[in-house]
Amino acid sequence: MLAVGVREQPGVDIIQAVQDYGNRLFSFIRSRVKSEEDAQDILQDVWFRLSNVSEAEPIEQVGSWLFTVARNRITDLYRKQKPTSLDDFVYEDEDGEINYKDILLSDFKDPEDEELKRVFWDEFVKALDELPKEQKDAFVQNELEDKTFREIAEKSGESIKTLISRKRYAVLHLRKKLDSLYTELLTH
Repeated sequence: MLAVGVREQPGVDIIQAVQDYGNRLFSFIRSRVKSEEDAQDILQDVWFRLSNVSEAEPIEQVGSWLFTVARNRITDLYRKQKPTSLDDFVYEDEDGEINYKDILLSDFKDPEDEELKRVFWDEFVKALDELPKEQKDAFVQNELEDKTFREIAEKSGESIKTLISRKRYAVLHLRKKLDSLYTELLTH
């Protein structure tokens, strides 16, 4: 898994870092991106960045540094893409990553987290209700009911392209609404 041409960095044992963190780091990245190719690209970039750290920038916590770089690269990847599903609602704050879908679908034990989940669900449902019926139906069936566009098209008689377009508009609306809530929560 070590990138070709990676040189040994004084103060950082890159080979040891790959052995210690390689599999966990790849699993971490893969669980947050859509394809194995994206995960491999990000992992290679993380190793490349580690190999280019100068002696003037010593790394005290190699594991933490690797996961932070990976998180930043994942965020960069999603910023370049337009959102097309709830899986694209990934944001990062100073404590790490927040995934809206994780908030909406998780089973929290902490009362504060349960309250956050309740607030998100309330806002999510309000935002869904603001959508035109066709957009809402396309989104709900594809995202929440896990139906494929082909299944929805066969049942509704609509074209797959039309359904994808409707869902995209729904996602853009939901993202705007949830992004505002996310910003509000961070500033309080």
